[in-house]
Amino acid sequence: MRKYAMSMTALIFLIPVFGLGQGSMGLQEKISEALQGKHRTEAELARDEDRAPMAALDFIGLRDDMTVIEFLPAAQAYYTKILGPVLVENGHLWTVDNSNTFSDWGEWTTEPEFEMTHQVAIDNNYSRAEGRYVPGEINFGVSEADLFLHFREYHNFNEQDNMRINAKVFDTLKSGGEYVIVDHTRRHMKEETRMLGRREDPIDVVLQVQRAGFVLDRASDMFFEESDDLSQEVGQIPNMTDRFFLVFKKP
Repeated sequence: MRKYAMSMTALIFLIPVFGLGQGSMGLQEKISEALQGKHRTEAELARDEDRAPMAALDFIGLRDDMTVIEFLPAAQAYYTKILGPVLVENGHLWTVDNSNTFSDWGEWTTEPEFEMTHQVAIDNNYSRAEGRYVPGEINFGVSEADLFLHFREYHNFNEQDNMRINAKVFDTLKSGGEYVIVDHTRRHMKEETRMLGRREDPIDVVLQVQRAGFVLDRASDMFFEESDDLSQEVGQIPNMTDRFFLVFKKP
């Protein structure tokens, strides 16, 4: 595993970075058990190497007593199937997506380890004409949360809607709560095109989230991928995309 350090053109700031070992062994054991859960598919197991969920959740600072919001877990529900069992005894997981996503999830959601995993359906439809999702009223289903996870979906919205989402996240998180964004990297100041539509400029993301009132607390390069030259469509990358990993804090 690569060390945790900033590498994205210094990303404007010098940010404190943290390594493995912050979480308790008990939490790591819960994550490990969830990773081996029978509800996980072969496709999800195959993604573990490039998504590094154990290391990612350690860097985020997950605790098992948190109220966590996972925004747009999509049909695969990759992190939902890990977080639900970890949080079931002491915390809550609020999953926010459209109703079609939840309909596709199947029987695993009825298992006891997902008793504290709550589904919040929102209006979020894809516009082929605009090449993006168009969210309706933004509702996360809970008034206060400790952690908000926005994994590989920030690119799906235009700046105006991202600012709406960021503002709602700020209002929903407790003071000291954290906002996590991971997405596919676009080169700084590179114009967005159809080819690059599933990539985001990390500097733009930082500036947008700061405008909502957050402070950039730390970043990791664990998803840095040198082989990705940032010029191709995400689905064309043969190995894995270069992704930025940002953690913001609400003052």
